[in-house]
Amino acid sequence: MKIGICNEIFNGWEIEKVFSFIKECGYEGMEIAPFTLGNSVSEIPESKIEEIKKLSKNYGIEIIGTHWLLVKPEGLSVSTRDKNLREKTSDYLCELVNFTAEIGGKVMVFGSPKQRNIGEGQTYEEVKKNLIETLLKPLEVAKGKGIYICLEPLARTETNFMNTAKQAIEIIEEVNHPNLKLHLDVKAMSDEEKEIPEIIEEGKEYLEHFHVNDKNLLGPGFGDIDFVPIIKKLKEIGYDKWISVEVFDFSPGAETIAKKSIEYLKKFLT
Repeated sequence: MKIGICNEIFNGWEIEKVFSFIKECGYEGMEIAPFTLGNSVSEIPESKIEEIKKLSKNYGIEIIGTHWLLVKPEGLSVSTRDKNLREKTSDYLCELVNFTAEIGGKVMVFGSPKQRNIGEGQTYEEVKKNLIETLLKPLEVAKGKGIYICLEPLARTETNFMNTAKQAIEIIEEVNHPNLKLHLDVKAMSDEEKEIPEIIEEGKEYLEHFHVNDKNLLGPGFGDIDFVPIIKKLKEIGYDKWISVEVFDFSPGAETIAKKSIEYLKKFLT
C-alpha cells in the first residue's frame, strides 16, 4: 500500500510548497480536490496543469486522482428530476475525467453528498436510476482514459443516499462497467452497523481506493478508531493501492495533520 494525502488541507499554500512538504513527510502521492484550483475545471489554465505535472515529476509525488468532484461549480446534481441539469452534470463529470487524466491521475472519488441527495417527493430507486443515467457517459470517457470512477458510501449525517458499502456495490453490479469501482472511507464506515474489517471484506472485489481518517473528522491516529484491524484486513485481501489521508477538521494545522497521520500509519505498514 502507498500513502497519499488530499490537497485541500493545504488550501492557500503555493503548490510547490505542498509538493515539497509532503515529500519531506514521506508521502508518495497527492489527491486533488478540483475546487481548490478553480470554480470549474474548464477555468483551470493549462499552465497550472503543466505546473502540477512538472512538480509531480520533479518531487516524485504521484497524482493519485481527484475527489470532492461536484463542490463547484454550484448547482450540479446527479439526483435531481431536472433532466437538463443532470445532463449538464454528466457533461461536467466528463470534463473532470479529462482533467484527472491530464494531471496524471487514475481515480475519481464520487462522494458529493449534497449533489446526490434524495429530494422531496423522490424515492431511493428514482435517485439510483438518475445517478446511473448521469454516470454512463463519463464512464465511457473514463474507459478511454484509463480512469476509475469510484462510488463512495457516506454517513447518514452527510447524505440520505448510498450510506452503506452494500448499497454502492449494488449500483456497481447493476451498472456492470469496468471503470465503476468502490471507494471506502474509514469515517464513513464508522457510521455503519457492521465492523469496518467486515465491510472491507465484503467490498474487496470492487475496492479501488481508500481514505483514512477518524470519525472525529481528523486524521488517522487522532481519535478512537483503531487502525490495526483495518490495515490488517486490507493486507489480508491483498489491497496494494492507495490509502489517502482525508480530514475535515483542519484546526490542528496542515503540518501537524500531515506529519502525525503518516507517522501513525507507517507503524502498521512496515
